[in-house]
Amino acid sequence: MQKNMGVIDRIVRLAIVVAVAILYFTGVIHAALAIVLGVVAVIFLLTSVVGTCPLYLSFKLSTRKSESK
Repeated sequence: MQKNMGVIDRIVRLAIVVAVAILYFTGVIHAALAIVLGVVAVIFLLTSVVGTCPLYLSFKLSTRKSESK
């Protein structure tokens, strides 16, 4: 798969993952909200590690800087 996520995009997503984890483990979020945010956090983590966002692919978007030739 072609990478379509820039460095800043990946860092922001990882920061959101960390924030959700902190909120969950400190007991601020629980029940249905914890499940929903947990699923979003897992998706953000996976897309950040891989560097590809399927939603970006479907809309032909990219936050990655173009490589100079």
